[in-house]
Amino acid sequence: MHLDLPHQTWSGPPIDDEPILARVPEPLASALRARNGCVAYQGGLHVRGACAAPAWHALRAAWEGPLALHGLYDEVAADDVPFAEDALGDQFLLRDGAVLHLWAETGEVEPAAPSLEAFFAAVLAEPAQTLALEPLLAFQGAGRTLAPGQLLMAWPPFCVTASEQGVQLTPIDALERRVFLADVARQIRGLPEGAEVQLKLRDDD
Repeated sequence: MHLDLPHQTWSGPPIDDEPILARVPEPLASALRARNGCVAYQGGLHVRGACAAPAWHALRAAWEGPLALHGLYDEVAADDVPFAEDALGDQFLLRDGAVLHLWAETGEVEPAAPSLEAFFAAVLAEPAQTLALEPLLAFQGAGRTLAPGQLLMAWPPFCVTASEQGVQLTPIDALERRVFLADVARQIRGLPEGAEVQLKLRDDD
């Protein structure tokens, strides 16, 4: 399997974290040895790589670092491999050979594809649907682009009804977006459908 994906805007640096490749399923390890991750679909898909830096691209950092996804979400297991994300920061995880989709605003996890190969086949066949590209396309339609290491911030979040009146899309550092989404998911976890919620933005100052 190769990461020959359309509209690549960035390719990962040379591999400098070989031990992490020994821990991932062979199809992913083989793909990363050929190309150490990338940003494709002009920011619509980010496949992480086996490298120490940049931190936003490092598979190890997303898997076991201070901002590891299993530490941010109860629904993510420590051995889930967080190999990719879409433009909004939703995550794709490998678990027992299958690909799961983590809806990062809510923490919900659902099946995405029965295998890594099937996932990338779906991406190539139906990228807009598989990667939920509509917000990114709207952002690009306004003449804007995402730089490598950036994701889209949608405010208000799509999981609240206020978003039905429209959302503001702005670029944000990918790691900041990860922390923000996990905080949103924490605040709404366990609330019944239709419950009123007033989201609080974190102030770390």
